[in-house]
Amino acid sequence: MGFLSLFVAALVPNLKVILVTGVGLFIALERIDLLGADARRYLNAKIVFYVYNPALVSSNLAKTITVNSLVTMWFMPVNILLTFVAGSALGWVLIKITRTPQHLQALVLGCCSAGNLGNLFFIIIPAICDEKNSPFEDSECSTYGDAYASLSMAMGAIGIWSYVYNIMRISAKKCKREINLCDSTISIRTSRESLEILSEGFTEALLPSKDCSSTTKCSDEVEELIHAASEGKLKVPFLSKIKQQAEIFMEKVDLKKVFAPSTIAVLYYAWLEVSIEGCIIVGFFIGLISPIRKLIIGDSAPLSVIETSAYFLGQAAIPSMTLIMGANLLKGLKGSEISMAVILGIMAVRYIVLPVLGVVVVKAAHHFGLVGSSSLFRFVLMLQYAVPPAMSTSTMSQLFEFGQSECSVVMIWSYGVAAISLTLWCSFFMWLVS
Repeated sequence: MGFLSLFVAALVPNLKVILVTGVGLFIALERIDLLGADARRYLNAKIVFYVYNPALVSSNLAKTITVNSLVTMWFMPVNILLTFVAGSALGWVLIKITRTPQHLQALVLGCCSAGNLGNLFFIIIPAICDEKNSPFEDSECSTYGDAYASLSMAMGAIGIWSYVYNIMRISAKKCKREINLCDSTISIRTSRESLEILSEGFTEALLPSKDCSSTTKCSDEVEELIHAASEGKLKVPFLSKIKQQAEIFMEKVDLKKVFAPSTIAVLYYAWLEVSIEGCIIVGFFIGLISPIRKLIIGDSAPLSVIETSAYFLGQAAIPSMTLIMGANLLKGLKGSEISMAVILGIMAVRYIVLPVLGVVVVKAAHHFGLVGSSSLFRFVLMLQYAVPPAMSTSTMSQLFEFGQSECSVVMIWSYGVAAISLTLWCSFFMWLVS
């Protein structure tokens, strides 16, 4: 098959992604405001994460994962782990070369290590399989296409929320601690300067009080009060003590920060990580255990309505996530302080170095018999190295309230270039495996 035919076959699915992303960007504009910040937050944090994503992951895994298919796909988790390891190493090198500021280092590592292994695969693989010029057999696409995309999404979600989430959380915590320490140092320095000014201004002796007959008598009374307070003999009302302790507690513990949306969001996303892994476990549990699979999966199954309903809900996840992905790019249009060298470096890692490394890894795995003869499977393994950064990285920057504008700029550049790079790499990968 000619390269031009493969290029056309690879172009169509990427155009679909671009069009839906563009619609999401358009309806998020302030003049339209159909997918503004509040609507995006509710759709993403409540509907997609609570309903659509669990239904998509669990239904697809239960429907497509079997013992036989899992045996043929055992190399995919290893391959995804290699993408995270290689991306992290290249991201660390990029940080050293570009001297990335400390508060953006975790963002660079996250963008270099974690690719969009979820919704893009559910769009690209079926679209390529449906093309007339596709090099893949119809039987292979219908049998394993959704299984490859489902397992890729499941393993990618585990990697993103176990690895990238934690490095961004630790980095955000460290940066905020340094900012607070810097603010405290400035405050102490300002207070010291104020005390010095006051001490210079009030150099004259204080006049004696009207109640004191002499200065000596007043000084003796003051000394007695100080002595009594130091020995604890000075009586303080019980209610005053409670009030003082409450004030000390309120100064030390900022309840506004304790019940801030960011704190609640951290707890929510920690629960989300558990729920995603739970959906993956449920999907594997149903798919791999034959009696349960016969009970739920298939048109003749007694409880097939559960699987069809979950699959029906899951189909809404892909357009919803793609629309949100486009809407999240809006912030990047406003610019940020991130240097162009860092942005170009991230794109070089994701669109040049990692795809070349992916070709080497998959070719070597195929040569040593670690990967079967399935051309579609080898194509998916290579594609996992060439996708743009995961949009979950943008979600985490919003969660921890740092690097939001910088992350948006990286995303808009990455996904803009991905329209060309993904098409070219998909064409090249199909040519290699055909």
